[in-house]
Amino acid sequence: MTNSVHEQREALGKRLREIRKDAGLTGRQLAMLAGWHESLVSKIETGHRTPTEPQLRAYCTYTENEGQLSDLVATVRNIESAYLEYRRLLNTGTGRRQQKSVSLAERTKLMRAYEPVLIPGILQTAEYATAVLERVTDFYRIPNDVEQGVSNRLEQQKVLYYGDHRFHILVAENALYTTVGSNEVMTGQLDRLLAVIGLPRMLFGVVPLVAEWRTPETNFFMFDDRMVLVETPAAELTVTQPRELQVYRRVFDTLAKQAVTGSDARALIGTALDRRRRGMDPAGQ
Repeated sequence: MTNSVHEQREALGKRLREIRKDAGLTGRQLAMLAGWHESLVSKIETGHRTPTEPQLRAYCTYTENEGQLSDLVATVRNIESAYLEYRRLLNTGTGRRQQKSVSLAERTKLMRAYEPVLIPGILQTAEYATAVLERVTDFYRIPNDVEQGVSNRLEQQKVLYYGDHRFHILVAENALYTTVGSNEVMTGQLDRLLAVIGLPRMLFGVVPLVAEWRTPETNFFMFDDRMVLVETPAAELTVTQPRELQVYRRVFDTLAKQAVTGSDARALIGTALDRRRRGMDPAGQ
């Protein structure tokens, strides 16, 4: 669980504790009125458990604060959406999650992304996307709707060509060499990168393999200055806390300063592409 989610739980718990105390109730008294074990009040108010909607309703009823219920429920739903396990997010396959990406891209003026291992979805070829989503389907043991997932992922790419969207995409040089699918798939994908570098609203950078380590990093996607999505092995994290957003902006800016763009980025991609075309070991061994 991320610090952001725990901090939100703690803040909610503190608010509920204040509501209870303002009503002149002890934790034991509220538990008795609601028919709970006394420890439940402590767990909720210290942020160790997210209250359910019926529990919030009990807080509001017994403290005579029914007017705050809708706001408290909205707060809990926001906490729950901040940490979304893949077993829930992908329970019907990959298509629904990819459709979410389409919606996010359409609402975003400036998209920033950093990928240390893979090429970001918004720049993937159909073949590369298919290989990625097939691995996702197999790893998470979810329903196979790869065809729909790929279709939605490619639909997201429409924003590259219309509207006033802008893009600043960074990848680690390692992402140019990570084999996804096959040598043929990788050749097509690297060709695709050379094509999109020239798009008028695209700034594409590669952080060289020899770049000095300067900041903790993981893959993340920034949507304007309102939200960051982070993909962990187990869950997708939604970051909206202003303090945490600032951290991700600082990480991105640090990596952007290390990245090469333009002809230098083309040269790195070209080297990786040449190795693929010549059938050489991408690692150079």
